[in-house]
Amino acid sequence: MFEHTTKVRVRYGETDQMGYMYYGNYAEFYEVGRVEMLRSLGMTYSGMEASGIMMPVLEMHCKYLKPALYDEEISIKVIMAKMPGVKIHFKYELYNPNKELINIGETLLAFINMKTNRPCLPPQDFIDGLKPFFQ
Repeated sequence: MFEHTTKVRVRYGETDQMGYMYYGNYAEFYEVGRVEMLRSLGMTYSGMEASGIMMPVLEMHCKYLKPALYDEEISIKVIMAKMPGVKIHFKYELYNPNKELINIGETLLAFINMKTNRPCLPPQDFIDGLKPFFQ
């Protein structure tokens, strides 16, 4: 299993009139978590795209437990419980500054060859970077 945590502060423009983070912005926080998780493995979305692989989201599930509030620093924990194949599954846990779990979510993405627009396996260097976490 591989886990990575990053932090993001809720900005004013991401909130609604009540000072709560707008529900649609949780998907963006998930993406920040994924991007930083990949970066921690020495990979980037732009690098994958340059090599001809894109990763569209196929599914997203989100459960709101408590609101994220304006100016709070939110911890985004990204969990990959199994090695990816043609698809990659991420789980998310968001915590407020008091370490209270405020949101859980999941996304399912696919690796797509940009030339053929068909599913493909992830890049070998990505798999090699993950192997130590799944032995």
